[in-house]
Amino acid sequence: MTELSTGGAGHRAGTGPVVVIGGGAIGLCVAFHLRRRGVQVHVVERGPVGGGSSRGNAGWVCLSHSAPVPAPGVTWYAARSIGRPDSPLYLRPQPTPSFLRWLVLFQRACARSTFDRGYEAVARFAQATFDRFAELADAEVVTTLTRPGLLHAFLSADEARKVLATQRAMAWTGYEIPGGLLTGAELAELDPAVGGKVSAGYLVEGEGVVDPAAFVDSLALRLRKEGVAISEHATVHGFLRRNGRVEAVRTAEGDIECSSAVVAAGMWSADLLSALDPRLRLPLQAGKGYSFSVELDPAPAHPMYLGDKHVAVSPIGGTTRIAGTMELSGNNRRLDWRRVVAIARASRDYLGPWYDSPDELMGLIHDPWVGGRPMLPDGLPVLDRVPGMANAYVATGHGMLGITLAPVTGSAMAEYVTEGRRPARLVPFRADRFGL
Repeated sequence: MTELSTGGAGHRAGTGPVVVIGGGAIGLCVAFHLRRRGVQVHVVERGPVGGGSSRGNAGWVCLSHSAPVPAPGVTWYAARSIGRPDSPLYLRPQPTPSFLRWLVLFQRACARSTFDRGYEAVARFAQATFDRFAELADAEVVTTLTRPGLLHAFLSADEARKVLATQRAMAWTGYEIPGGLLTGAELAELDPAVGGKVSAGYLVEGEGVVDPAAFVDSLALRLRKEGVAISEHATVHGFLRRNGRVEAVRTAEGDIECSSAVVAAGMWSADLLSALDPRLRLPLQAGKGYSFSVELDPAPAHPMYLGDKHVAVSPIGGTTRIAGTMELSGNNRRLDWRRVVAIARASRDYLGPWYDSPDELMGLIHDPWVGGRPMLPDGLPVLDRVPGMANAYVATGHGMLGITLAPVTGSAMAEYVTEGRRPARLVPFRADRFGL
């Protein structure tokens, strides 16, 4: 079932490729599904392919963690984090009108009814993600996907019951929730890496994890083999418009004529939309996340959610990646070492004393990473035609769900671009919900 998109003529064959701006997981999956539909595609990436949030994240592919960040009680939690850089959610207010507007919209989105609608919309949208990953694998993309299940570990049994109840309410989307909790000892038997002060938890079977860098690199290689042009280190600085259509994407290397354009550039998407039309002010902020890798013995056999501290642990590429935090401090990629130390300290309560002093961390961890997740104030992405443009589209704002939602986003956006009609599953992600 599809909904007619007013004012959009969709893709016009024979007038140049569809230009996808953004070479992360989202943009490449859009390009993949466009190519599957027989469309010529040109991907333009301002840095190396996958060099943004797609590279250092936890790599989870899961249905059970699709709740939006703004939720009942989060506003108070965020306010308490001001001045506390070791908090899992760290807010450092910026004295700009755009940031203040974002905070107001974020607070409104924390209402129970708004949260429930958003949670359901994302959960429904994510349902087909494992099928879409299978399509990628069938096309010889090395997704690296394994599905050992997601292990939830908690220091507090009460917190474990609370999270389990929330997830149980959404289990109709396709994941299996256990009937009860496991003790800390039972979790340690299931995965010997569990230690520390863990008292309770549970396993959601079938949830997956990928090596996000290897996945993105393989996807880019597959696209090149199928004739997709990929321009790296190519900054888009404008568009050639005529009669409500994008005729070309302008880069420092020259203009790229196009039949349609898809903006899937993560945090840079807001600037690109403003370049299309200065009246388009997408309320996008960077939700900075951190990660690092470490050699643990024993290493985790499952991806883990360290529930009380909101830390993710993933077995990736023969090492253990530990990731966490949501830092709202502006669009920058400054690595605050205090955040790395806070994540490492939090993990000790669940994984045991894998280090003794923070002074040792420099010698123990490798690949410290920080990336700006594109965050919209209601926690949902925008997947839509650009208002006022017949052949320009936007796919951004996936926050912490970029890897999980990339394949389903690619499939839905390719359908939208080629058929000119908004798929019904994209209705909750319209751009006009922000008054654009």
